[in-house]
Amino acid sequence: MDDMKYELLVELNSRMEADLLKSYLESQDIPVELFQESVGQNIYPVAVTGLGSVQVFVPKEKFKQAKKALELFLNED
Repeated sequence: MDDMKYELLVELNSRMEADLLKSYLESQDIPVELFQESVGQNIYPVAVTGLGSVQVFVPKEKFKQAKKALELFLNED
């Protein structure tokens, strides 16, 4: 399992929020991979249950940078 190159950064409740975070992180040169069960994306585009949740993965070597960026992203109101 240590051979994995990506690490889970956060799990969000909507695809829209995940896409916004992805754009934000990529603008800071942090590659992002999103994972969402296809049934949640196609049948329930708005998260009512856990089916709409999206996992956001970043490379292990960028995890600390991504964690700091995530804190700023979540606190921007």
